[in-house]
Order: sequence, then C-alpha cells, then structure tokens
Amino acid sequence: MTPPVFAHGNLRLYLLALLEEQPRHGYELIQALSDRFGGTYSPSAGTIYPRLAKLEEEGLVTKTADGRKTVYEITAAGRAEVDSRRNDLDAIEDDLTDSVRRLADGVRAEVNDAMRSLRAELASAAREAKRAATSTSASAASNVPGYGSDTSRAVHEADLVLNEFRQQLRTDLRTHAHRGAVTADSVGLLKARLAQVRADVLASLVDR
Repeated sequence: MTPPVFAHGNLRLYLLALLEEQPRHGYELIQALSDRFGGTYSPSAGTIYPRLAKLEEEGLVTKTADGRKTVYEITAAGRAEVDSRRNDLDAIEDDLTDSVRRLADGVRAEVNDAMRSLRAELASAAREAKRAATSTSASAASNVPGYGSDTSRAVHEADLVLNEFRQQLRTDLRTHAHRGAVTADSVGLLKARLAQVRADVLASLVDR
C-alpha cells in the first residue's frame, strides 16, 4: 500500500499544529499522526525528525531532554505561523479525511481479494477430494474405507493451504497491530469472512 504524501510544506505545518496542542516527543508525534489516519499510515522516524530539526533551526520549536526522551515544544514564533495559516490547516484536514478514506478502501479491497482467493483454493481442494473419493471408492474398498491416495493427497494439500494462510495472516495482523491498525471492526470483519469461507467449503463437501 502506498502511504499518503503530504503536499509540500504541509507536514511541517501539521507538526507545528500538533505541538500547539501540547509538547510531545518524537514517538508521540508519530503516534498522533498515525491516529489521525486511523492507523492506516504511520510516518517513519526518518520522515519526522529531520523536519523537527528544521523547525528548531527556524526558531519555531525548541527541544528539551526528559530522561532519555527529547520533548519538542512550539515557540511563540511557531504559534504565530500556525495562527496565520488556519485556512491551510483546514485544507490539510480535508485532505487527510480523503486520504484515510482511500486507504480504508484499499485495505478493504486487499482483505476481500485475499479471502476470495482462499475461498477458491479451498473449494478447489474440496472438489478434488470429492472426485478422488468417488473414482477410487470401488478399488479402495479392500483398503482404507473412504480414502484413496489421491484423496489423502488432496486433504494434505488443503491442510497446507490453511497453514500457509494462517501463518501469513498472523504475520499481517502483528504488523498492523504494531501500527495500531487492528480495530474491533477489522476483527469482526475477519471473523465474518472466515465463517463464510468455512460455510462455503462445508457446503461444497456435502453437495454431491
């Protein structure tokens, strides 16, 4: 997913606006920006700290040490710039709303595509297992009832698909959780999609 990009100078102004609310250290600024985007975008330290250094050079912010953290605070000159650019800040907020909506649409599309792909793979594996069971039922009667070598292989392949999906999903969830992007709504969506996948696969197994 491509992260949103602030127009030239907008991130600088938005950092000043965040510091106008209260003094913050670098991580708090990153987290505040992530919150503004609903967890769909989190700027890197390499994006934030050079701009903070530039703002300090311009006399718009100051920094003080608080233990192992560096706290940034807006100056009178910084407040004056924010006051003079309220209209620009309103426009930035409108742009952020649009960006969050586009990112949310992108996340939703990615989830839907992944689930459709999984649903197709599982349904295909289930159909293969049914065909193999049907074609080998007679010859397998003297062996293991209900299972031939093709059926066992199909079931094994289905297990591999499930394990691969589970591992990938766990990795993705941990990554997004670290960014604060996993919400109750996204968990509810995941449960609903997985329940539908299970229902579809079970239906394909019994619909003979």
